[in-house]
Amino acid sequence: MKRRAALACSVAGAVIVALDGTVLTVAQPALGADLHASVGQVQWTTTGYLIAVAGLLVLAGRLADLYGHRRVFAVGMLGFGAASAGIAAAPGVGPVVALRIVQGVFGALLQPATLGMLRAAYPPDRLRRPLAVRTAAIGLAAATGPVIGGALTTAVGWRAVFLVNVVPAAVFGLLALARRQPGTPRRGRPVPRLDLPGAVLLALCLAGSVHALVALPVSGWTPVRGLELAAAVGAAAAFVRHERRTADPLVPADAVGAPGVGAALGMLVAASAALQGALFLCVHLLQRDLGLDPLHCALTALPLAALMILAAPGCAVALRRAGARRTTAAALAALALGLLVLARATGPLAFGAGFALLGAGFGTVMVAATHVVVRQAAARSAGVAGGLQQTALNTGPVLGVATATTLWAVAGPRAALLALAAVAAVAVPAARFLPGRDAGPEPGRVPEGKAAPAGVTATAGKTATAGERQPPGAAAPGHAATAGDTATTGDTVTAEDPAAAEDAAGTSPAASAPR
Repeated sequence: MKRRAALACSVAGAVIVALDGTVLTVAQPALGADLHASVGQVQWTTTGYLIAVAGLLVLAGRLADLYGHRRVFAVGMLGFGAASAGIAAAPGVGPVVALRIVQGVFGALLQPATLGMLRAAYPPDRLRRPLAVRTAAIGLAAATGPVIGGALTTAVGWRAVFLVNVVPAAVFGLLALARRQPGTPRRGRPVPRLDLPGAVLLALCLAGSVHALVALPVSGWTPVRGLELAAAVGAAAAFVRHERRTADPLVPADAVGAPGVGAALGMLVAASAALQGALFLCVHLLQRDLGLDPLHCALTALPLAALMILAAPGCAVALRRAGARRTTAAALAALALGLLVLARATGPLAFGAGFALLGAGFGTVMVAATHVVVRQAAARSAGVAGGLQQTALNTGPVLGVATATTLWAVAGPRAALLALAAVAAVAVPAARFLPGRDAGPEPGRVPEGKAAPAGVTATAGKTATAGERQPPGAAAPGHAATAGDTATTGDTVTAEDPAAAEDAAGTSPAASAPR
């Protein structure tokens, strides 16, 4: 898939998912009244979706790595749009909840592929700008979603909010399928097995954790919640043990073992938890202490979305000049400062300033940490890396709201904001594990616009080495060529990793290997 098409599909997929969540929040009261549903039933329209997404994101990323990011993205988009249309025509709350779970399954399929397509289409040293564009688009969707949802619900009804994504999902899903190009089958290459036991264990861990944390604000700490969390921890321990022993793990080492990936994922969890927990608390503070109505609350929080949009391109520049380590540390510090301002805010202007710091900090962390996760992972594991990134951004907010609710009951909302500021501040030292400033192209990489060394035919931004010419398909002296190796002299360099070429050409190991 060409770069512009890959970026367009990536942005469209991310925006559709972000817009779906924000417009539904506004439409839920009208949905419940129209379908005569209880508060618990309406809540399950969100909970069911979250559980399905959280449990399947990493598995979906692995499927994309094996069968092609473009294919999995297309299936996810078309299924997401079809489920949205079904919800708009649902006769009762039961079908709505069921279709929301189905929508979550397809949402899980498309989200990791939005990052995998970028990793396959762009060289690692050119990922900053497309990731910034994607993050800015998500911020714009988050800002406009409540407005669109409120306008459609008021003018047409709650069913209209689910029709917003139907046409774009169909268009971009079909576009991804239409980008099929002929590829060269990689015959004789063994196809990795799909680690189903690992997928089940990870799904039980994540789905159980999300359900327990979502239910916590309503039920509090009960024995059932404790058992649920204990079971999730047990599933996590079993998953780690299984992954260490299996020959074809669900999460390959080259997806999480690269420098900085674990720290970047932890930062995404901490930042999203702090952000969402703060939003939950501030909505109540603005309405209870300042007496603002929902519309004025939304207007007061607009600086958050505006600064998140502006921070995304600014982060791309900061990454190039200062590196991920300094950029992310400064962004987390700004996020923590914003939470401190909100904890002491007594008027709309002070709240607006706090929200602005939150938006600038979170937008920067999101771009910088995502850049580390996607760039450092091998291209053949880009889908899994995208799944891990999306898992962090889906579990962090649930953890943040659960933490905010618990601390509010114990010490009050402003003390809870101080605790969330501490969470963001504690994550700052983890930035030292991230890469520093880029020194230039990766070793052996031919920069765009530069001539390849003598005896080498290379495309821009690809890896090659110099020396004697080898016959086509031959291995370098003293080296057995395997899938994932860089090209040797005399070969034409097509991609730094086979997964990139396969996804660009519309082929993948699982699709082209002999059955």
